[in-house]
Amino acid sequence: MGQCCQEQEYLEINKPAPLFEVEAFHNDQTKNIDLGEYKGKWVVLFFYPADFTFICPTEIGDLAEKYSEFQKLGVEVMSVSTDTVFVHKAWWENSPTIKKITFPMLADPTGKICKAYGTYIYEEGLSLRGTFIIDPDGVLKAFELHDNSIGRSSDELLRKIKAAQFVREHGGEVCPA
Repeated sequence: MGQCCQEQEYLEINKPAPLFEVEAFHNDQTKNIDLGEYKGKWVVLFFYPADFTFICPTEIGDLAEKYSEFQKLGVEVMSVSTDTVFVHKAWWENSPTIKKITFPMLADPTGKICKAYGTYIYEEGLSLRGTFIIDPDGVLKAFELHDNSIGRSSDELLRKIKAAQFVREHGGEVCPA
């Protein structure tokens, strides 16, 4: 536990995503998550700055409401912030919106995962909003980073996953918007 991430100078599309092992709050329990154990599944890593903030519950609530749609596509969703599992638990217990979350909430209080994925804000000790799509081979297929004042859409994320899956299933054929 607490081990993390292959060091990379920068992330590259179509290269292996940085691996990690970390504590997570999931279904009212603390558990360990090892990204390497998710080979064979699509994975979305959904980075956000902090629990108990204004924009974060709107995005994460939207993601929680559409989680079953992601699962139908064979996608596991994991949220990531620099909060601890104890802060995640407190947020989950105190927010009706966050109580809807049934995907793992990863705890990255040292910022190792955020640093490996390029979302870490050194001056603040927080993460930028970042979304990363990893294919079943553990390869990074898409990512986006946002200023923390800009929220994200689960509908757009679902569209991107469907496009990536189409391309994978059709031998590299392209998928227009």
